[in-house]
This record gives sequence, structure tokens and C-alpha cells, in this order.
Amino acid sequence: MLYTLADKMGAAVGASRAAVDAGYVPSDLQVGQTGKMIAPDLYIAVGISGAIQHLAGMKDSKTIVAINKDAEAPIFQVSDYGLVDDLFKAVPEMINSIDK
Repeated sequence: MLYTLADKMGAAVGASRAAVDAGYVPSDLQVGQTGKMIAPDLYIAVGISGAIQHLAGMKDSKTIVAINKDAEAPIFQVSDYGLVDDLFKAVPEMINSIDK
């Protein structure tokens, strides 16, 4: 689902350490203190809580959009735009909007 959205946006997928540790993605996609440092024009944090280690890797992004079902997630404190919603609902809606 995230790869589909990224492909439609001409973007890349990165991941948190939790996603890497859980085996969802390979370690070369990890963003953060022990991963890559990135600074894209647009960073969409999908389901990212905002742990300080992850923020260290993406804090120089120009525009940060956060999608998280937890309205109290720390990522919202650093985001320019935020959507409190379940990623499994929001991301398919974003894909459908791009397809229209």
C-alpha cells in the first residue's frame, strides 16, 4: 500500500526502526539516528509515532505531513500538516484521489 502511494507520487519509501525490527522492511530503508538522514521537499510520516531517533533522520525535511491514529503522537509536534486517522483508511483514500 505504501509502495503504491510512493510510486504514484514519484517518491521513495523509508521506515522507522520499529518497522525494520519487526521485519516489515530491510534495514537499508531505516530513517533515523541509526539509519539514513534525509531531507526531502515533502515527507509523509505514515503511522510514525515520532520517536526522537526517527526525528533526527528527517527533521530537515521542508514540509512534514503526519498521518497517525493517535492524536497525541509526538510526530504532530514537528509536522506542518497532520491527519488523525487510521493509515489503513487514509492511504487507500489518498491513492484513490491520485487516480481520479
